[in-house]
Amino acid sequence: MAVRQIVTLPNEVLRRKARKCTEFGEELQTLIEDMIETMRQAPGVGLAAPQVGVSERVIVVEYRDEEKEDIPPKLYALVNPEITRVSKETVSGTEGCLSLPGLLGDVERPGAVMVKGYSRRGQPVTIKAQGWLARIFQHEIDHLNGVLFVDRAQRVWKPESAEEAAAFD
Repeated sequence: MAVRQIVTLPNEVLRRKARKCTEFGEELQTLIEDMIETMRQAPGVGLAAPQVGVSERVIVVEYRDEEKEDIPPKLYALVNPEITRVSKETVSGTEGCLSLPGLLGDVERPGAVMVKGYSRRGQPVTIKAQGWLARIFQHEIDHLNGVLFVDRAQRVWKPESAEEAAAFD
């Protein structure tokens, strides 16, 4: 496992639609392990392969329910994820991004989503997510399509403190 460099704009890989993965071999397993380590070291709550310069449809997400602090965070590693359903209800929330350091934005997104994809070993996976977890999945899957949160934001700003910035990476 290795921490990879997180790419930032204007790197063109962030604006490119990522390729579907067709192989679930060692190269993919190494990429996923490196992405998990990189996300945790950053620290962040999610990371898409294009953010480490790899134009493939892979995301990792680590989520802890704030109301259940005694339960360890849940780690998701998804290959070829896609959002198949969204709620009609939308929620505005503040987002940041490891590939856009120093920026935050208010983004309106569906409050709940259904995500389908494959586990790191190629098994079909379906996840129903709501709230903050749904927002993270939407943010990371946007990366796979070359879309950044600033493209969807109603308002973008530079945080006033390092503490404010860290809260949304």
